[in-house]
Amino acid sequence: MSRLEAVQRIPRTTREDERGWLLKVLDGHEDHLRTEVGECYLTWSEPGQTRGNHYHPVTSEWFTVIQGRAQLTVCDPETGERASMELDASEPVTVYVPAGVAHALCTRDDCRTLLVAYADHPYDPADTVPFGVL
Repeated sequence: MSRLEAVQRIPRTTREDERGWLLKVLDGHEDHLRTEVGECYLTWSEPGQTRGNHYHPVTSEWFTVIQGRAQLTVCDPETGERASMELDASEPVTVYVPAGVAHALCTRDDCRTLLVAYADHPYDPADTVPFGVL
């Protein structure tokens, strides 16, 4: 199995009522989820901006766009194999990116993007390797 075959799209459901909405980006039942806590963070991206362009030898991440639209591109640094997918808050999914897979997220030119991310290890600069995905 190639590294990119381990990347998973997990469909999500937004629950709405008169108070607003709720979206579970991780519910504890995801494959590959460690029992130890890593870190959860938000990123806000302006139109046309790219984040990432790196990989983590140790850390796996889960990404969910909760506002806007973006293209996520993943790449196996060893083989050069690439895949891209659109992420749109109107059709929420959580994408699992395993350790060792390079990734970059590019916000569409016509919107800003808010993303929730979970990393299964605390941040360590030695675990972030620059890699030109986009």
